[in-house]
Amino acid sequence: MTALTTDLVGYEDAVRRYDPVLGIEVHVELGTRTKMFCSAEVSFGAAPNTQVTPVSLGLPGALPVLNGKAVEYAIRIGLALNCTIAESCRFARKNYFYPDVPKNFQTSQYDEPIAYDGWIDVELEDGSLFRVEIERAHMEEDAGKNTHVGGATGRIHGAEYSLVDYNRAGIPLVEIVTRPITGVGDRAPEVARAYVQTLRDIFRALDVSEARMERGNVRADVNVSLRPTANDPLGTRTETKNVNSFRSVERAVRFEVSRQAGVLDAGLPVIQETRHWHEDTGVTTSGRVKSDAEDYRYFPEPDLVPVAPSREWVEEIRASLPEMPVARRNRLQADWGYADAEMRDVVNAGALDLIEATVAAGTSPAGARKWWMGELARRAKQDEVTLEELTVTPAQIAQLQGLVDSGRINDKLARQVLEGVLAGEGDPEAVVVARGLEVVSDDGPLLEAIDAALAAQPDIVAKVKGGNLGPVGAIIGAVMKATRGQADASRVRELVLERIGA
Repeated sequence: MTALTTDLVGYEDAVRRYDPVLGIEVHVELGTRTKMFCSAEVSFGAAPNTQVTPVSLGLPGALPVLNGKAVEYAIRIGLALNCTIAESCRFARKNYFYPDVPKNFQTSQYDEPIAYDGWIDVELEDGSLFRVEIERAHMEEDAGKNTHVGGATGRIHGAEYSLVDYNRAGIPLVEIVTRPITGVGDRAPEVARAYVQTLRDIFRALDVSEARMERGNVRADVNVSLRPTANDPLGTRTETKNVNSFRSVERAVRFEVSRQAGVLDAGLPVIQETRHWHEDTGVTTSGRVKSDAEDYRYFPEPDLVPVAPSREWVEEIRASLPEMPVARRNRLQADWGYADAEMRDVVNAGALDLIEATVAAGTSPAGARKWWMGELARRAKQDEVTLEELTVTPAQIAQLQGLVDSGRINDKLARQVLEGVLAGEGDPEAVVVARGLEVVSDDGPLLEAIDAALAAQPDIVAKVKGGNLGPVGAIIGAVMKATRGQADASRVRELVLERIGA
């Protein structure tokens, strides 16, 4: 109701008069073959209600069995977040009724999480680091998926009926909960985005999840509150649920800061509630009054024994952890010789893995960056896709640059070759042959084109003979046009000057 009766405050004005505090809960679907407590297989896009068992359907008498690989993945995540791994922990029942939770409770962890007291440093756009403290990382199962049919919003309000798909029910999750993130000031949206992006990169590095936000593998619940100053108690928070893109995380924080400032300016209280994020309009709307822990009536899960990972196993997992994303970026930047701004652009564009693979395929770091951050970035923006979604591979880009380095094609021809690759005409070598794009290296055809250009522009020839080399570019341009750009411009210049006798 408050969102309808108050005006938004400009973001810059809001953060000048209020101190924003964040809290972020990130859910990551683990990439296990089966569900958390049963043998139902997990795969994206299966027909509704085909990946279910009596356990994931909550049928009477069905008993859960814990997925050991999910426990391993949870420990890997906890260690990567610098958490303490519990010597013993247990599951609890989180009780609430909703049609996508067939048991009427979610099996989760409450007061005894598997990992706790951690932190990670996230890198902001200017290269500075911001430390986010982790309260806990706990295991739980996902709920099913509701599809509300009819109505204008796709939500339950106004829908004619709802369909429930239990394929997702029981998929293993790890939920990572931060402590209150203070001291963010006007950079609150940037910090939130960088934190979620850092977590996504860690999940991928650990190989515990595909971490594809567009598929819901990673979802963020973004808590925002305002207080007059950093010395005041924390304000009342709202929780914007299931935000599933980095840009949306940033926009949701910015909107909630502006909205809550308007509520407080009007002398009204901020309501502790969940809120829905609307990607199309960039606003949040009220969901339900936020439940506190006691409302869920947590109690220990009687059908599962405590989890007690041995210290030896934990240390084995620790020893197997891969290089973390920040350390990897620093190493690659040093190896490649990129400036700080260049490396940030690469990371922000999602090109790091692609450039690394292109370099591994034999291209120089400068050559790989030239293509992925230049022509390919332009094409991705034009087609409204990510770089990874373009129909070209790092190996093909390495081959393309190799053709340029060998002198068989120049950069102008290389762009035509790339067009052919993107159009599905084959690898760069095949496109060069099929389109006849190789550089003209035989001096005979070049001299014919040069003589024709000289004969057509005698005034320029006279100027060049008189010692003015500036106009020679016109001759070179005419030759390049006559050869459809397939001549080596430096060789053309050399032959033109020889022909003129300059």
